[in-house]
Amino acid sequence: MVAAVVIFPAGFTDPRINDSKRLDARRREELVPVITGAAVSWALAESSETEIDAVNILQATLRAMERAVASLQGPPDYVLVDGSIMPGVLVPGEPVVGGDGRVACIAAASILAKVHRDRLMQAHHERWPVYGFDRNKGYGTPTHLAALAERGPCPIHRRSFRPVRS
Repeated sequence: MVAAVVIFPAGFTDPRINDSKRLDARRREELVPVITGAAVSWALAESSETEIDAVNILQATLRAMERAVASLQGPPDYVLVDGSIMPGVLVPGEPVVGGDGRVACIAAASILAKVHRDRLMQAHHERWPVYGFDRNKGYGTPTHLAALAERGPCPIHRRSFRPVRS
């Protein structure tokens, strides 16, 4: 699980920046240098499969968000978070439901996080090609589930993921 945070200068706009789910992989890759070049500050943080298994996906996500904010070059004045729950950051902020489609800095963070995760999954594919991480990005597609049933999990599979548990 990857979380990102992006701080843009006041007044920054770029109509190409949108919810990462609304952009294809090529466009997301093209936007990474645009985002990182325009940002005042940005950071990425991860939660491992072990952390997710230990605390659940929501808590691991909130922890990754907290680590991303803490990794910035200085504390932000205010934090906008995609979703309905605020992580435990030490600065004021608010959750924004659907924020990745409505707020440029949240959309940009969603792009950076998605591109980073896709690159991680490509690297995992090179190590464990049977699972098709290059195509399914770790989601439970029929091909991925068939590989799990045939081969069992590899080290990066979450043990709390229902098909792995059973």
